[in-house]
Amino acid sequence: MSVRPIVLLGDPRLRLKGLPVESFGRFLHGLLDDMTETMRHAPGVGLAAPQVGEALQACVIEVGDRLYELMNPRIVRAAGDDRDLEGCLSLPGFYAYVTRREKVWVVAQNRHGKKIKVSGSGLLGRALQHELDHLDGKLFIDYLESMDELIPIGADEDGVEGADTEKAARALA
Repeated sequence: MSVRPIVLLGDPRLRLKGLPVESFGRFLHGLLDDMTETMRHAPGVGLAAPQVGEALQACVIEVGDRLYELMNPRIVRAAGDDRDLEGCLSLPGFYAYVTRREKVWVVAQNRHGKKIKVSGSGLLGRALQHELDHLDGKLFIDYLESMDELIPIGADEDGVEGADTEKAARALA
């Protein structure tokens, strides 16, 4: 396993749509291991393959003590709305309030190609939506009306320095 560089905002690879994962062998397993190591090192709660320069439909999410490895994921059902803080490892130092669905149901494949189902609300639900967006070349800032809505980490919601950076760090996905 190795920590890979995270692709940052401005790099065109971040906007590429991931290709479907069709091979579930050594390359994919190495990629998933590297993505998990990179996500934990950052630290974050999720990382999509395009964020490490691989245009594939693959992502990892870790909430609590549970690691999810999802290939070719898609949301099959969603309910409610939830507005909360969100950040991104590809846009370090900033977060914003983003409205997403409150709960989502996802079907995907695991690292061996077996079909799996995941449902989540709260941080897991938000992370699922955030990472699946990455697989379509979409970023959380695309939900903002203006880049002025971005809040620097270390500032409160009004842009005042000294806000709770731990809260912002937990929002990173």
